[in-house]
Order: sequence, then C-alpha cells, then structure tokens
Amino acid sequence: MRIVHAARTDVGMKRDNNEDDHLLYPEQALFAVFDGMGGHAAGEVASGIAVQEMREFFELTGRDRDATWPFKEDREKSYDENRLVTAIKLVNQRILDASEADASKKNMGTTCVCAHFVERAGAAKAVVAHAGDSRAYQLREGRLRRITIDHSLVEEYLRQGKITEEEARTFPQKNIILRALGQQPQVDVEVHEHELRPGDLLMLCSDGLSGMVNDAAMETILLRSPDLADAARKLLDTANANGGIDNSTVILIRYEGA
Repeated sequence: MRIVHAARTDVGMKRDNNEDDHLLYPEQALFAVFDGMGGHAAGEVASGIAVQEMREFFELTGRDRDATWPFKEDREKSYDENRLVTAIKLVNQRILDASEADASKKNMGTTCVCAHFVERAGAAKAVVAHAGDSRAYQLREGRLRRITIDHSLVEEYLRQGKITEEEARTFPQKNIILRALGQQPQVDVEVHEHELRPGDLLMLCSDGLSGMVNDAAMETILLRSPDLADAARKLLDTANANGGIDNSTVILIRYEGA
C-alpha cells in the first residue's frame, strides 16, 4: 500500500500552550489527532498519553497478531475495527489511571480521531474511529466531505431539529462535547470502514481548524495545493488568519494505490 502524508500543528493566536497532539505511525499505516482538555496543562498530558499508548498497542499487535487484548472484541466488527477501538479504549483507561494518581490532573481528557489504512481481500480501506469533535474528511474527485459526525451538543441539537445550520454557526455552547477519552470508565467509540480509491485524500483535524475554516474553504485549499505539506501549512495559516482561537492540528494522508 502506497500512502503519503503530512502533518502540522499550531498553538493558535489566543492560547499559551498547545494541548493538541498527533500520532504519525506510517509503519503501521496509523494516524491520529488528539485534542486535550483540562486545566494546569492537563490537556497536554492527556493527549500525550493518547499518542504513547496508541503507538505502543499498535506496535505490540503489529509484532504479535496473537497478543492478548485488554478488552473483549465485538464480533460484529472486523479485526481492524476491533484493533483500533481496543487501542482507544486502552487510551481511555490510561488517562483515567493517570488522573486518579494526580489530583492536579483530575478530569483531564482528550478527543480523538484516528485512521488506520489496511488491505483486505484485494481492497484498500481506511478504518476511521473517533470520540468527540475532532473530525475526519475525505477528498475524492474534487469534493470534500466530512465522514465523521461530531459528538457535541450543537451536533445533537442539529440532529434533533432544535436549531438550524445557520443558528449552529453562532451557537453559544459549541465547545460542549458529549464524548471524550478519560472522562468515564466506558467510552463509546464510533468506528467505520471506508473503501479507498487511488488518489483519495483523508484529512484528520482538531476543531481548532474546522471551527475556524469552513468546509468550502478547506476544499479550495486542498484542491489548489497538491503538495500535502504546503496544504497543511495553508490550512493552519488560514485558521490563524480567521482568529486562531484554539490550537489547531491537521494530518493529510493520500492513498496512491496498492
């Protein structure tokens, strides 16, 4: 499988520290963005734990497919879906353990969005999992579309028809998320598989980007910037130019074929 990638993160224009973190693990075709939260730099700790634990779990299971997993598999999901969800559940547990061991880190947590590229039965797929409002997008044939649904209050109100798309843009509680890692012993992880075609581009990002740059503008930047590193830079520069009220992180991954 041939994939190329680029990533970029930025503290933004209003924050003193960057609580985002991201994982680039091309040897396992694994990529992830984490948006940490919690006072006294606890968000940085939570997102850092997420990167370390996810990498270690994929390193272990990549080396030994028969390694014992810490959580029961879901028989309705594929091996690759279960592997990614198990890694996220392990991250959730490790963050909880760390917050219980240090009172200053109480209630720290992180969102996550992850993509694992696999080949199965001659088909290439992206296994995408998330919890919270960090997003995954797919660019195919010149069109950018979001492939995750935010686990947030504003998204829930939209789904229920309580507010309109126009009202959602200025919703006063846009930062309230309904799922995150490190908040409860059980975490509900959403996971889906997406078939890939050569040329498909996946974008993972924190809400510091998606909250500052609308989908149409992101699509334009991606179409005009075929170099992924250049596109990543322009995306975050635009987020900062639009106010940069939060940390922002983006990973771009292009599938080029088997």
